[in-house]
Amino acid sequence: MPKQTHSSSDDISARKHALMRDGEYYRSGMVHAKAQILHGARPEVIFHSVIDHATWALRTRADALLKPTGTNLSVLAPYAMTVLGFIRRRRLGKPALAIVTLLGAAAWYLQRKRAQQMAY
Repeated sequence: MPKQTHSSSDDISARKHALMRDGEYYRSGMVHAKAQILHGARPEVIFHSVIDHATWALRTRADALLKPTGTNLSVLAPYAMTVLGFIRRRRLGKPALAIVTLLGAAAWYLQRKRAQQMAY
């Protein structure tokens, strides 16, 4: 058996220390990943993620519809909140809903008519 020198012993202990440190990092990473999975599986977290995704999808759709006008939802949101507050304070919910429905139907009709004209 070859005679071990002092530097060889230091190399082995340094390697052992590095392996122990790597193992500790691996174990802490596994514990962290498990905690994230358990947290993500909670019903309120899933519900919050669904709401975030739905909000993002609706905002993206609204921004796409507003793109031809050169504006976006974040510019119009303060004005919309002011109008909604006014409607709520004056209890004009039903008339405002009827107006919004009529405007939506008119916008849908005009968009459909424009799409048909472009098709021909």
